[in-house]
Amino acid sequence: MQGRYLRQVINKFMTNSEVANNARVQVYMPNGETFDVCGIQLMQNKIIGERESHRLIITVEPTQWHMGKITDRVG
Repeated sequence: MQGRYLRQVINKFMTNSEVANNARVQVYMPNGETFDVCGIQLMQNKIIGERESHRLIITVEPTQWHMGKITDRVG
């Protein structure tokens, strides 16, 4: 996923819903675990000749308190 696509998706959620503006941000793993997003950084690739010169790194941490199960997808 490229940064411009991430921006489009996030803008879609943020401009259409006050609920989304106040929602908790988590990463859902293939094994069903969820982690809280605690930061995003722009990093430069050190290897010369790579297709992408930079990358966005999303940092996660163990969930501080566990929410109930996800019941439905909205949007």
